[in-house]
Amino acid sequence: MTDTAPAQAVSSEELLHYYREMLLIRRFEEKAGQLYGMGLIGGFCHLYIGQEAVVVGVQAALKDGDSVITSYRDHGHMLACGMEAKGVMAELTGRIGGYSKGKGGSMHMFSQEKNFFGGHGIVGGQVPLGTGLAFAHKYSNDGGVAAVYCGDGAINQGQVYESFNMAALWKLPVLFIIENNKYAMGTSQERASAGELHQRGAAYGIPGYQVNGMDVLEVKAAADQWVPHIRGGNGPVILEMKTYRYRGHSMSDPAKYRTKEEVEKMRSESDPIDQLKAKILSGNHADEDKLKEIDREVKAIVTESAEFAQQSPEPDPSELWTDILV
Repeated sequence: MTDTAPAQAVSSEELLHYYREMLLIRRFEEKAGQLYGMGLIGGFCHLYIGQEAVVVGVQAALKDGDSVITSYRDHGHMLACGMEAKGVMAELTGRIGGYSKGKGGSMHMFSQEKNFFGGHGIVGGQVPLGTGLAFAHKYSNDGGVAAVYCGDGAINQGQVYESFNMAALWKLPVLFIIENNKYAMGTSQERASAGELHQRGAAYGIPGYQVNGMDVLEVKAAADQWVPHIRGGNGPVILEMKTYRYRGHSMSDPAKYRTKEEVEKMRSESDPIDQLKAKILSGNHADEDKLKEIDREVKAIVTESAEFAQQSPEPDPSELWTDILV
């Protein structure tokens, strides 16, 4: 199944909100890339540049109390969940002001307050955990939905299918979102995965749909259609978001498995922020001055986060012995 509801009319306020959220993620990730290049961020760092429409569109359809869990390409999800840029950037630089007190880094950040449960470095490892979050929502009867993100590379992991089976068997309130950016680590999806990814739940009776993950309004429309269906006790749904990352798999990846022309073509023809900007201007929802004002606000937030991340102290050595389950 590939059909989802057409994008509905949205207000100027909503359009500007989506524009701001996507721009915040883009500018934040650009700054994180700069800090990594300066040696201020170490370890692994996976940027979300190009994929902003996916998480912003899905998040717009969720409610307070819903749970979110994802893989290691997670900074955008944190910001979309309402986590502060300062705390996220400070975690990237390994400082005490970070969401995990500087001990988690890029791949391991959490916010119980925002119901964001990570950031997980094990490929596909977040899918059974997210299914458990959905079980908790059903068990407590709180009306919540778990949004569980994974990439096209994770979809071939065995634990993903065990999760699909349990979610379908128990009609758990879970939205499985496959962020198909075409390249997993360095192998194209066409060479690594047989069949259509959104159909991977068919054996369990899980409906699956393909969505243009480069258009925030199409993502929002699909999420608006299926999140209430899931919340109504009808069990899980899979949405395969056809998206694209402009940078390498991580900061250490030169991405020589694809051409510069391919990346440039995606940037020039399908960029989610540019597409929304064009719709805002052509529909007279705002003028260039308003969009420039939003960009200035976002840049100020990101600049402040970078300064905070560099000024925040490193964790005291005694922190090695905290937050440990014995």
